Amino acid sequence: MSEAYVECLVKAKTSVMAVFFKYLLIAIAAVSFLGILIGLVLAFIPFLAAAVGAYFVNLYTDVEFEYLYLDKELTVDKVMAKSKRKRLATYSLERMEIFAPVHSYHLDSFKNRNVKEKDYSIRQVLQPDQRYAMYYEGGERVILSPSPELVKMMKNAAPRKVFSE
Repeated sequence: MSEAYVECLVKAKTSVMAVFFKYLLIAIAAVSFLGILIGLVLAFIPFLAAAVGAYFVNLYTDVEFEYLYLDKELTVDKVMAKSKRKRLATYSLERMEIFAPVHSYHLDSFKNRNVKEKDYSIRQVLQPDQRYAMYYEGGERVILSPSPELVKMMKNAAPRKVFSE
């Protein structure tokens, strides 16, 4: 039995508001810490709240998605701040309906469906757009940013369902 294995890691774009909020919380923590150093005991509460808030904002805004393809199965993991990993979904190529670039004409017959959308991509539109859409079991539209070798491997496994143009 031949095993096909491809791994792809993509970094999701962090929103400007999240970066602003993170640095605001760091500034509040720094000013509160200075208040603690000069003797203000009440400055400990804002310091603690801002420091914990900055930690969690950093954890949930520094996000990478890892796509792992192994024997007709695509697994999507979320890596937060390069320290925590969470399995988001596992997709079987047999149950997939179509996998094509987001703006491909192959997806025209799927446009009017009322489906749940999951975005595991880089969350920004580049030129040319490298994002792909996958319709899974008629109820999900999954947006991914796969590498060319991942698309090639999936096309070899399911040539009538995977399109690269």
